[in-house]
Amino acid sequence: MTDFILPISMALALFTYGLIAKWYLVPWMDSVSRPAALSPILLFHGFRYIGLAFLLPGVTATALDPAFANPAAYGDLIAALLALGAVLALRLGLPGTLLLVWIFNVWGTLDLLNAVYTGLRLTPAADFGATYFIPTVIVPALLVTHFLVFRELLKKRPEPEHA
Repeated sequence: MTDFILPISMALALFTYGLIAKWYLVPWMDSVSRPAALSPILLFHGFRYIGLAFLLPGVTATALDPAFANPAAYGDLIAALLALGAVLALRLGLPGTLLLVWIFNVWGTLDLLNAVYTGLRLTPAADFGATYFIPTVIVPALLVTHFLVFRELLKKRPEPEHA
């Protein structure tokens, strides 16, 4: 039964974050400008450096398999830097900003999907130690917010009026 605790926890968190997104975030995002809708999500992803904790025995119960820990940790760090670069470009109104948001979102989504796949395959839940809350609480929120970014990027927005 303990083999199912991690995936069950992840699934319940994903479902709960999905409801939060549907009931609260989507209506709010639809009522504000694209920069206003994307900025808090990108800032949230700026905290993905926390994945570096997978590299710290003592925070994890044991040293995690490097085939999981290294790509997960450094992939998250790259995603955090891309998110912070994208939010700064977005807030400054720089050209090419949406391309940077796309790059962040594709990279970040693929990084998370790879980490979930390799983590579930290579890492027993008990080995995560204190980092157990990354895949069970943080990763589902990140996946839902990646979906919201894709939704926002694909949404047709009215052209700005010129005075």
